Amino acid sequence: MQKSAHRVGIGYDIHPLVGGRPLVLGGVEIDYVKGLQGHSDADALLHALCDALLGALNLGDLGEHFPETAEYEGIPSIRILERVAGMVATSGYRLVNADCIVLAEEPKLAPYRRKMAFRIAGVLGVPADVVSIKATRGEGMGPVGEGRAIAAQAVVLLEQVSGDEGVR
Repeated sequence: MQKSAHRVGIGYDIHPLVGGRPLVLGGVEIDYVKGLQGHSDADALLHALCDALLGALNLGDLGEHFPETAEYEGIPSIRILERVAGMVATSGYRLVNADCIVLAEEPKLAPYRRKMAFRIAGVLGVPADVVSIKATRGEGMGPVGEGRAIAAQAVVLLEQVSGDEGVR
């Protein structure tokens, strides 16, 4: 069976906000009084991005590859992204672009967006201008709007490459 030259994937994640944990989004620590609760560092942005990459390759989801076991407890999600990047490269694809959005009532994420894009791009071995990070609020509705959670969505486009042109 011939591989498709282009593959699209979508990812979504949400985690509750709690006290006593650092807030990490896009592999960047954000100055805020609460963090995200989860088995790993609960980086909802990277989890959504990883799920989008895995989905584009039809490799299942994050929970299949990184289950809630002792091995992954507290793992920085940037390490998970590194492993998923390896799966992308092994599959013979590279990232064309990623479009990501973080849904958070607080904190303001504009000061961190560029740093997140550079951090993600560095792991994926692509220029930072192919990683879009946006943020929006919940406008008082639902767990995000009520300030109880942060969610993220990501869409990726991969293209088939030959030889050593894949994600580094």
